[in-house]
Amino acid sequence: MGMMHLAVRVLAAFFAAEMFAQASDTKKVISQYGENITVPCNGGDNKPADLIFTKWKYTRSDGTSGDLLVKQAQKDEAKISATDSYKDRVNITSDSSLVITRATLSDQITFTCMVVSFSNLNEYPVEVEVRKRPSAPEIKNKASQLENGKPTPLGECVSTDANPPVEIIWLKNNQTLVDNGNTVVITTTETKDSVTGLSSSKSRLLYAAGKEDMTSKFACLVRHVTGPDQVTAPVAFSIYYPTEKVSLQVMPAGPVKEGDNVTLKCQADGNPPPTNFNFHIKGKKVTVTGSNVHVLSGVTRDDSGEYKCSLPNNDKMEATAMITVNYLDLSVSPSGRVLKKLGELLEVKVDKNVSSEPTVIWTKEGTRLEKQPNFTILTYSHAGVYTCEMSVGGIKRSSSFQLIVEGAPKINSLTKKRSTDGKNKVLTCEAEGSPQPDVQWSVNGTDSKSTYNNGKAIFTLTVEPRLNQTVACHVVNSLGSDSRTISVLPLIDETQAKQDQPDDDDKAKLIVGIVVGLIVVAILVGIIYWLYMKRRQGTVGLIFKTMPSNSAK
Repeated sequence: MGMMHLAVRVLAAFFAAEMFAQASDTKKVISQYGENITVPCNGGDNKPADLIFTKWKYTRSDGTSGDLLVKQAQKDEAKISATDSYKDRVNITSDSSLVITRATLSDQITFTCMVVSFSNLNEYPVEVEVRKRPSAPEIKNKASQLENGKPTPLGECVSTDANPPVEIIWLKNNQTLVDNGNTVVITTTETKDSVTGLSSSKSRLLYAAGKEDMTSKFACLVRHVTGPDQVTAPVAFSIYYPTEKVSLQVMPAGPVKEGDNVTLKCQADGNPPPTNFNFHIKGKKVTVTGSNVHVLSGVTRDDSGEYKCSLPNNDKMEATAMITVNYLDLSVSPSGRVLKKLGELLEVKVDKNVSSEPTVIWTKEGTRLEKQPNFTILTYSHAGVYTCEMSVGGIKRSSSFQLIVEGAPKINSLTKKRSTDGKNKVLTCEAEGSPQPDVQWSVNGTDSKSTYNNGKAIFTLTVEPRLNQTVACHVVNSLGSDSRTISVLPLIDETQAKQDQPDDDDKAKLIVGIVVGLIVVAILVGIIYWLYMKRRQGTVGLIFKTMPSNSAK
């Protein structure tokens, strides 16, 4: 009887639970596609002391209820009551949580945990959401090129197998492109897989490019609740636009001189750039195919002028450039070896033919001169190598001449002095002349030396005079000769002669004494004269006083 009574109570509780169960607020569980779903029963607090059993059920899409399993409190194993796809996919844990394996989108329904005890009946509904992270985005059907100012399908950004659907964002240089209905038009479509129910999204970008987009980078970004964002690799596009301007470049860019090779380079701003051009060379049209350059080899001064290039199909779209070929012809007169006589005139002339005003530098023996040399009266110091160096536009020319000034020798001075040891006399004969003169002394000496520079010769001779003698210096070259003599006394006689004659200091003192004496004499004469005149004036006055006046007579 006791067992029957218990069974009746359990059945009564079961039917009461089905009919009078108290439902709590619906909770929500989020799970990942393909993974296990764990649905808690009242957060694990679902085992009252008088628990009879726990039952899990679910609500079908048509609103009907379906049983999954029942777990008796006194039994270890649950009884699977499901007969559909959940038959092999559900189980219950020790805390009464429902476990569903291999989650799919069909699991996005409400599951209810029913807790039946002798004292109460409770239901705990839980809503399940299954999320699926999308595949990496990919840009498909990319345009081969974009056209300037013309809306062109740039490409389609595709992301598949997501739940919920993704948000697709187009980027240009990492900045979001916004649909403006004109230059930017974005169309997004979504489809669902008939088997899995997963969503695939496709965004089509219609874009009107500009020339500035030649360096632009485009990408698409996919944003999803499973995060983080996924971005495609940046893609660049060639922008087509017609030529609007032609330019002509001359290379090298610096000065051009005769003999150089000059390259003309024609450039157009269209994309793709033209490969055929017309070059207008001194009135002739030269068509170049497959290239944009034309080379002028070994240019001359006659090649200076205006050059043009243009498009073969549009001669009006042209560019011009001026080419100036620098040239320099230099002639200096005289040239080579120039032989002139002392005192003559030499005029230097420079003839030049040059493309522009040149830089001129004159040097003599490597030393820079301030101006072009001209010689009205030639001297020996004018002799040397003169060079005129002229430059313009990368060209350098030079011309030189060697000036030789000749003249018969002439002695300027012949002097004597004691040697440093006081035992000899050193004679110095200074002369001018070119070619270099030779010297002949009338006496023999112990040490003969000579130097020659810029037409000046210095000859020295050391002698030991023992008698009074006259020494001659005789200089000679191919143009003439000159001589001069000097008296040389023995060292003893010279010393005695100096003693007999007052030296320079005594002469100076004597002169000063004479001058002072004359001044003193002049002062004394003046004083005497003054006293004389004073006395004379006094005597005359006395005579006039003693004479009888006319009135007395």
